[in-house]
Amino acid sequence: MELTLQWGGVLMAIGWMVLGYMVLVISFYSLLLLISFVQLRKTYQLDEREPYEELLHLHQTKPVSILVPAYNESVGIMATVRSLLSIEYPEYEIIIVNDGSTDDSLEKLIESFQLVKIKWVIRRQLDTKQVKGVYQSRIYKNLLVVDKENGGKADALNAGINVSNYPYFCSIDGDSVLERTAFLKVMKPIIESDGEVIASGGSIRIANGCEIESGEIVKVGLSRSPIVVMQVIEYLRAFLMGRIGLSRHNLLLIVSGAFGVFSKRWVVEAGGYSHTVGEDMELVVRLHRYVKEQKANKKIVYVPDPVSWTEAPESLKYLRRQRRRWHRGLFESLWIHRRLIFNPKYGSIGMVSIPYFLIIEFLGPVVELMGYLVMLLSIFFGGVYLEFAILLFLLSVLYGSILSMASVLLEEWTIRKYPKASDIIRLFFYSLTETLWYRPLTVLWRCEGILDVLRRKTGWGEMARKGVSK
Repeated sequence: MELTLQWGGVLMAIGWMVLGYMVLVISFYSLLLLISFVQLRKTYQLDEREPYEELLHLHQTKPVSILVPAYNESVGIMATVRSLLSIEYPEYEIIIVNDGSTDDSLEKLIESFQLVKIKWVIRRQLDTKQVKGVYQSRIYKNLLVVDKENGGKADALNAGINVSNYPYFCSIDGDSVLERTAFLKVMKPIIESDGEVIASGGSIRIANGCEIESGEIVKVGLSRSPIVVMQVIEYLRAFLMGRIGLSRHNLLLIVSGAFGVFSKRWVVEAGGYSHTVGEDMELVVRLHRYVKEQKANKKIVYVPDPVSWTEAPESLKYLRRQRRRWHRGLFESLWIHRRLIFNPKYGSIGMVSIPYFLIIEFLGPVVELMGYLVMLLSIFFGGVYLEFAILLFLLSVLYGSILSMASVLLEEWTIRKYPKASDIIRLFFYSLTETLWYRPLTVLWRCEGILDVLRRKTGWGEMARKGVSK
């Protein structure tokens, strides 16, 4: 009996800690949701089509180098290139970096776009693996393909920066499909800021379930797979709620590697991409750090409307692998820049943004897992412990499902990418079930990511793709 009471006391202590943590997180996310709602409504009350059309003719428009690192992307690379060739933007070049692929990616590109090997002077601003050759298309003079030894995604992007001609570059994943006006929209804050904005990121959406032909979105739709639908909801919450709120106060630490534009000068001065699992986040954190150390007034922003569509994992095996890798990447970025944590020298980045990613994003899964264990053990102990478990469960529903549901509503009230009412209803329904099955899975996988960190596991892990374009 005494032993049971002791364990009950420990259980209640852990439970109260989890409860306090969840109240803190819910309050923070609710604030982000409010900021995002106000910001989105303010933006979408304007008629935005006309200003973007005007950008096509403005002489202030900045030329952009589009970098596409490709390693064994034979399935999706053709759709990505065709998508990029059809975008609406005055001046740009496309640089596909074949990072030592072992499939037929390079051969497909050479045959489809009539590539010929050319002499190209490469400014070696950043160290990379050896470049074996540079090819140019006979059909599209702004299409280049760089063939190099395998060195990883960061190395491929650095090689693309060395080859590029223009002052701004955009990183695109090899399986991405862009909407035609995406570049006009993501470049608008850079053009209008007169150099103040040094990086701009767009939204990433799930392409599974959409009709895509020759690299162009024909019809937006929703996959029939529950796993994919839950990822759609996750992306809505991460981009529409999280990044808008953080970007509003220049606290954004992630510009997705699948679609982000950067000032080449600032990236080169900061040292380029580093060889980490989460090279996109690490670069953004390093840019913030470098800007603060240079005492420069620069911003990194997120624009919610320009959309890049990408293929999501359709099996639990590959989704688990992806989430473990993402969590390792988060840790690497935080560890490399641990000096910034609660350091007033770095302003709101050191005092708010880095602690948020450490306490809520990185350590959050551990606390959530403890909460699930407390709920299960409380059922065993019964009595007052059972009542406490019910309270924790209701909070977890509020934390997971209700916030996800709010993100779906935010999508419908503002951007409205999903035209069918049935798609919105399905998203709404699935968001209500998140706490019951999907969120516990992702919590477990992210905790496994922490174990991978402790085991010093490296590498990306293989990801299978089917391709999303006909």
